[in-house]
Amino acid sequence: MLILFVFSAFAQPSDNDGSDLWFSNLNLPTHQSIIQPVSIVVPEQSPTFELITNELLQSLNVFFDQETNLENEPNAGSIYVGTVNNQFLSELVDLYTIKKLGQQGFYIQYIPATDITIITANTEVGCLYGTYEYLRLLRTAPETLFNKTITETPAYDLRILNHWDNLDGTVERGYAGRSIWKWDELPENMNPRILGYARANASIGINGTVLNNVNASPDILNDEYLQKVRLIANVLRPYGIRVFLSVNFSSPKILGGLSDSDPLNPEVVKWWAEKTKEIYKIIPDFGGFLVKANSEGQPGPQDYGRTHAEGANMLAETLSPFGGIVMWRAFVYNPSGDDRAKQAYNEFKPLDGKFRRNVLIQVKNGPVDFQPREPFSPMFGAMKHTTLVPELQITKEYLGFSDHLAYLGTLFSEFLQSDTYAEGRGSTVAKITDGDIFNDSITAIAGVSNIGQDINWCGSNFDQANWYVFGRLAWNPDLPVKEVAREWLRQTFCYDINFVDEISRVMMESREAVVNYMTPLGLHHLMGWSHHYGPEPWTDIPGARPDWLPKYYHKADSYGIGFDRSSTGSNAVAQYAEPLRSMFNDPQLCPEKYLLWFHHLPWDYTMNNGRSLWNELCYKYSEGVNEVRRFRETWQQMDQIVDDQRFKDVSDKLDIQLKEAIWWRDACLLYFQTFSQRAIPPELDAPVHKLEELKQLKFDLKYHN
Repeated sequence: MLILFVFSAFAQPSDNDGSDLWFSNLNLPTHQSIIQPVSIVVPEQSPTFELITNELLQSLNVFFDQETNLENEPNAGSIYVGTVNNQFLSELVDLYTIKKLGQQGFYIQYIPATDITIITANTEVGCLYGTYEYLRLLRTAPETLFNKTITETPAYDLRILNHWDNLDGTVERGYAGRSIWKWDELPENMNPRILGYARANASIGINGTVLNNVNASPDILNDEYLQKVRLIANVLRPYGIRVFLSVNFSSPKILGGLSDSDPLNPEVVKWWAEKTKEIYKIIPDFGGFLVKANSEGQPGPQDYGRTHAEGANMLAETLSPFGGIVMWRAFVYNPSGDDRAKQAYNEFKPLDGKFRRNVLIQVKNGPVDFQPREPFSPMFGAMKHTTLVPELQITKEYLGFSDHLAYLGTLFSEFLQSDTYAEGRGSTVAKITDGDIFNDSITAIAGVSNIGQDINWCGSNFDQANWYVFGRLAWNPDLPVKEVAREWLRQTFCYDINFVDEISRVMMESREAVVNYMTPLGLHHLMGWSHHYGPEPWTDIPGARPDWLPKYYHKADSYGIGFDRSSTGSNAVAQYAEPLRSMFNDPQLCPEKYLLWFHHLPWDYTMNNGRSLWNELCYKYSEGVNEVRRFRETWQQMDQIVDDQRFKDVSDKLDIQLKEAIWWRDACLLYFQTFSQRAIPPELDAPVHKLEELKQLKFDLKYHN
C-alpha cells in the first residue's frame, strides 16, 4: 500500500490542483551542478526503511528520467542509507559525531574517492529525515550535497500539529474543508490522504499530531474511537509520527459515571490510570494528552478548588510509566475585570516549579489570541522551572482565513527571535523553549493545523507555505524565513529566478500588509463577533463579556485610542523583564508596532516620522491596501510561468483580498473618525464605502467552512 502511494504521489496531473503540496515541481535546477546517483543501498529492513527505499527510488527515477537500481553493495554512484549499526557505515564516519546527533539527527556526506553518498543516523527515523533533507537539497541547493558534510539535529524534541477537528467531521477555525480523519468512515475505510499527510509532515520533520479539538468531546476516549485512533497511528508510525489526543477534564464523570472529576479524588485518579493503561495497550507509542481546562467554559481542576498544577500532575502521573506527556494549555481568561492580556501569567507564574517533569505548559505566542501582531507572551522567560511549549497558529483565524495571502514565516520568526531578557541579552523565546538555556528534559513546539479535505489541503495554495515553514522552523528556529519561502516556491512551483525573487518578496511583505490594513500600530481584536473574519470595531452585543468585544481592546474615544497597559494603566508591562518593562512603559521608547497595545494615546500624539497618530493610522491602513494591490499586480505578471489552475486560484484569492483590504481600511478609519473628528489626509485614497453601509455587512461563515 505504501509503495503504491509513493508511485501515485509522483504522477503529475495535466493541470496542477495543488494536491501535491511541495512535491509538485519534479524537475531539477538545470543551472547548478548535480551529481547523478545511479543506485541505492538500504541494507536494513523495517517499514520505515521501506519508505526510505521507495522514496529514493521513485524520486530519483523521476528527477533523472532513469531506472535507479536497488543494490546489495555500494558502487560508484550509489546512495547508501542506514544506521551506524551497519559495519560499512561505522567504518566511514566518526562514531562520536553520530552519537551526538541523538535519536532524530542525521549525517549526509558525499565521498569523492568512491563516488558514494552516505546518509546515516543513530535511528531509522533519523535516516528518514536525512533522506528527505537529501531530496530537498537535490531540488533546491544540489551543490551543497558535494561541497560539505551535512549534520543536523532538531531544536525541539517534539514538533507537533494540533488539529482542532471535531468528531462530527467539522474543523473549528479550519478553512480548508472537513476533517481528513473522516471519523465516520473508520475503521472500515481509511482516507488515503492520511498517507499523503504523513509523508508531507515527515518531509519537514513534524513528528507528532493531536488528532482532535482542544474543545474535546469525551467520546474520543471511548473504545469505539480509540480503535479508530489506533488505525491512524498505525499509518503514521513508519513516518516517525506519534499520536496525541485532546481530552475533556470531566471525562471520568461523563464517561465513567463518577460523582465528579476532582483530580484529588482517588476514584478519579483510578479511572484515568485505567484509561491510560487501556490506551497504551491499543497504541503502544501513544504520545499523551493535550488539555484545555478552565478556559472558555471548558471544565478543569478549578471547578473543584484545585490548581492547574494539581490537575496536570494527576494526569502526568498516569502517563509517566509509559513515557507519555501532558501538554496543558495556558490559554485561560475569566471575566474578572482585569486586563485579559495579564491573566495567563497571573494564573501560571505562581505555579512555576510545581509541575511534574512530564507536564509541558502550552502557551500561545502572544498574551491575547493569535492576533496579526502581538508582543510575545510574558510567560516566556518568566517561568524558569517549567517547560513551556510555544503554540503558533498555522490556520489564519484572525488574518483573513484562507482568502488572504499572509506568509506566517515572518510572524513565527518575529516571535521565536524575540528577546525575553530572562537570562540577560540573547534569551530569545526559541532559546528558552528549545532547552538551550533552561535545559528542559523534553522540549516541544506546537502549531494549530490548517489542513482539511480541500484538494489543495489548506484552502489556498499559498497557505501550504505556512504548514511548511512551521515544520522547518520547528526543526531549526534560526532558519532565515525568506530562504524557507524561496525553498518552498522552488519545490512547489518552479525555479524561474524572476518568479522566485518576486514572489518571495511578496510573501515576505504579505503579513505586514495584513497588519497594516487590519490592526496597525498595536491595535488588536477588531474582528467580527464569533467568526473573527471581517472588521467590526463597533460591535456591541447586549450581555456579552466585555473581553469578547473589540471596544474592550481599542478603547477609542474623543481623546485618543489604544489600551493602556503601562504602569499607570493595567500595568501589564510589569510582567516583562527589564529592559523591556521600561521600554514598553514609555511611549517614546515603545516600538511603534506595539504602541497602541501598551498605550492609550491622543489622536494628535506625534509619531517618530512627525505625523500625528491619526494621520499615521490613515497612512498605515492605506499602505496595507496599496501593498495588496502591488501583490496582485506582481502575480498577474506570472501568468506564463505558473500553470493555469493555480494561477487562477491565486488570482481569485488576491481579488478577494484587495476587495476586503479596502473593506477593512474603510470600516476602521470611518469608525475611528467618529471619535477623532479629523479628516483623512487628502493625498490618500478616500473611502469607497459609507460607515452605515459597512455596519450592515454580514459575513457568511458557511461559505468559508
